Amino acid sequence: MTANGQIPTSAPAASYSHWVRKMLRHNARNQTQVALFESAVPEPVELLRQTISAAFADKISSRYVSAFADGNPFVVAALARRLGVEEGQILCTTGATGALSLICRALLKPGQRLLVETPAFDLFHRIARSLDRPVDYFSRRGPRYEIDPDEVRKALTPDTRIILLSNLHNPSGMALDRETLVAIGRVAEDHGAVVVVDEVYADYGGPGFVTASPGLSPAFIRVGSLTKGFGLSTLRCGWITADQAVLAPIRALSEEVEFGVSRLAHAVAALVLENPQPFDRWRADMMASARPIIESWHGRWLADGLMAGDLPPHGCITFPRPIGIDSCIRFAQWLADRSGVVVAPGAYFGAPGHIRIGFALPAAELDAGLQALTDGLQLYRAQFAGKRDREET
Repeated sequence: MTANGQIPTSAPAASYSHWVRKMLRHNARNQTQVALFESAVPEPVELLRQTISAAFADKISSRYVSAFADGNPFVVAALARRLGVEEGQILCTTGATGALSLICRALLKPGQRLLVETPAFDLFHRIARSLDRPVDYFSRRGPRYEIDPDEVRKALTPDTRIILLSNLHNPSGMALDRETLVAIGRVAEDHGAVVVVDEVYADYGGPGFVTASPGLSPAFIRVGSLTKGFGLSTLRCGWITADQAVLAPIRALSEEVEFGVSRLAHAVAALVLENPQPFDRWRADMMASARPIIESWHGRWLADGLMAGDLPPHGCITFPRPIGIDSCIRFAQWLADRSGVVVAPGAYFGAPGHIRIGFALPAAELDAGLQALTDGLQLYRAQFAGKRDREET
């Protein structure tokens, strides 16, 4: 809180990535207690230690092989089993970000356009713009952030080559149903486009979750990684799955320009994917304890008129709208300064006035963070009621 009672101000970060770095520096200086902006389970450090120790303590694991030629073969084989696809339909990448970048570089020729959902992870459009490729948008609407395939069709131009969306949706955590996915795939097929579906949250999908498999449409390209579902961003293990013909130009570009896949990191990734049960339990146990806590606080926010919006039935993120707070960038800064709790402003996802909350945290930490957030919502509204408080754009 500012000493003179004025609304806190600072220049907004240029992107979500810049904002995260700013908050991480803030954390280091001020010992932030709860990072509600995080959107994955915490890193399972002890499981990772056990996996590495067992494989490398006495001799080098047989999984420690070159990933340069065609990815680590053990990673590819394990992913094929887990995802239910053929090995030739998989391309390993340096994380999901590397996958998205590779797809855009391979498929977007000069003048071709990218069509992106909104709200969305801002990296989706920033990658294309960094390549000087034009970007168009279609909206996900309603409390469940649904997609109308007819709206997607109307947003297409003759130059649209890629339709890009996420499932589970980032930032809302909501899922698309089979009917919608099939219809979007048909739209793309009719237009001669592809649909890139970021499925990094697929492990949180719950019963009935439908992936964008080639069986639904040959136009689908799926992107995944070990970051969100396993908490293993340190391994930078991502992948692309698609029909082999669709994947061919992406694979060809990868063979020309990809030098970043780590032999060591992907060897560890192979060990994790070959024995995923402990890591799946880590995520499941974390979410089983977190879900009742977020449900309780979410119900209170709605009852007290502090927030609006639906809580997704599955996943680890939610995207409510604080009531009576216009600038969530300023609110997030103020909250971090006041209580050491950090939430992600919706402006960085194309939805000013919202905040993204990650709740894949240990129970005590999550409960304390949500209590501080609730107290902050009440105090901020009282402190700055009637004052000019508009979201930066």
